[in-house]
Amino acid sequence: MGAEAHADGASEPQRSSRRFPTLTRDTARPEGGGRAASGGFPAPARQWPLLSVMGGVALGLLLVALDAFRIGSIVIGLALLGGAALRWALPSVGMLAVRSRFTDMATYGGLGFVIVMLALMVQPKPWIHIPFLDDIVHFTVR
Repeated sequence: MGAEAHADGASEPQRSSRRFPTLTRDTARPEGGGRAASGGFPAPARQWPLLSVMGGVALGLLLVALDAFRIGSIVIGLALLGGAALRWALPSVGMLAVRSRFTDMATYGGLGFVIVMLALMVQPKPWIHIPFLDDIVHFTVR
């Protein structure tokens, strides 16, 4: 396997091993990290998945600021769950893709689920009651 000659007569340097180089010169884009719309569209249209999730979170934060803590928190959690669904369903989601598809879905989905569940269980007058959590709290805190 010889070196391929270029037009100017120089050859490419050969790698001495199959190990990754010790100095990283670039990072790979996450899978699905391409534009959500073609380059002819304006920048906001190319990043609509990220903007929709951020818009949902902003709406939830506004509701929390307006003293609707439970509803605002549920909206924030649902926005993150929507981000997980977009990451699963679309081949390219732009800047919503941060890591691998599985890691993004697990992160967005897990955080969204936990936020929604905590919002449903917040005191006073929780909307749902999970009995085994009382036992866990009694065993660890009381």
